[in-house]
Amino acid sequence: MQAGRQTRFESSDDFTVQRSKPIKKPATIQDVARAARVSTATVSRALSRPERVSDATRKAVEDAVRDTGFRLNRAAQNLRMQRAGAVLAMVHNIGKPFNSEILAGLAEGFHGTDYALLLTDTEDNPLVDDALANYFRDGRIDGAISLDGSLSRDALDQCKARGVDKRIVFLCEWVEGENFPAIVVDNANGARLAVQHLHALGHRRIAYVEGPPCNVLTLSRKRGLEEECSRFGLKPPIIFPGDFSIQSGREAARSLLCTDPRPSAVFCSSDTAAIGMITGLRESGLSVPQDVSVIGFDDIEMAAFYYPALTTIRQERRLLGRRAAELLVARLGGNEAKGEVIPVTLVERGTTGPVPT
Repeated sequence: MQAGRQTRFESSDDFTVQRSKPIKKPATIQDVARAARVSTATVSRALSRPERVSDATRKAVEDAVRDTGFRLNRAAQNLRMQRAGAVLAMVHNIGKPFNSEILAGLAEGFHGTDYALLLTDTEDNPLVDDALANYFRDGRIDGAISLDGSLSRDALDQCKARGVDKRIVFLCEWVEGENFPAIVVDNANGARLAVQHLHALGHRRIAYVEGPPCNVLTLSRKRGLEEECSRFGLKPPIIFPGDFSIQSGREAARSLLCTDPRPSAVFCSSDTAAIGMITGLRESGLSVPQDVSVIGFDDIEMAAFYYPALTTIRQERRLLGRRAAELLVARLGGNEAKGEVIPVTLVERGTTGPVPT
């Protein structure tokens, strides 16, 4: 090859030389500041504490961010502000059908915030002693939401001792005697609605399939059931043990068959227990609702598609999750927001009917 001679490659079907496009450098905070005609400190303040700048400045920075394609380094921001940028949801058995809509609501509530949602299943790995407090101490989370009412008092006391208890919210369940804010439904009134519905259909002998012993939901629903039975002048309900599971409802059906006189209606502490009850009754040759009426609690997705479709007490699970997320975000922002009791409704479907004659 002669000196100074340039070699040219021709395009062919097999080989084409293309000039690579120059790589565009990512926008910096200085680029945003120049575009918005403010200082970098003002940009930082507008992005991290927008309430501290004027509406006009905030809009100018937002427009500049959009125009430049600037992406905030959340990890660096969290490090500067000494926060984790994450919250922990403690769920007892993530696989339960009840939890799916709750978790979807939580995800909705945290969408668009500075917090990522982490999950831990406390059924096989309960957070005891200082396990929960260590999440805060190690800088892994900024706040926590507990769907587990069996969370140990020792674990909560450790959080109080570290001063992080105001960053904990309960959802659906709670720990009796503890003063943590909670998003819950009116469980006792749900049971009252069930009794009112059954009483209107002529039922006078009602049974109850409990949830886990000492569980706050079990006790609240049982209290409402007993109070409403008393108000109508009915005998106290017959109580069958359970744990919210399908199997416990099925076992309760066997016990019900041995009861004399047999109750004409059953209120179950969960939809899954109600489905187990119906299965057990069918296995014994009884029909629902012709022989026995059954009501559940929760209105999980399966309830509407089971046959017959399940009469149940609906709690707006997605709303519950969203409200809990909003409550925690408010408290992490310094707002002393309080908990909330959300109403329930009765959904009448095919598993309840008039008392057998």
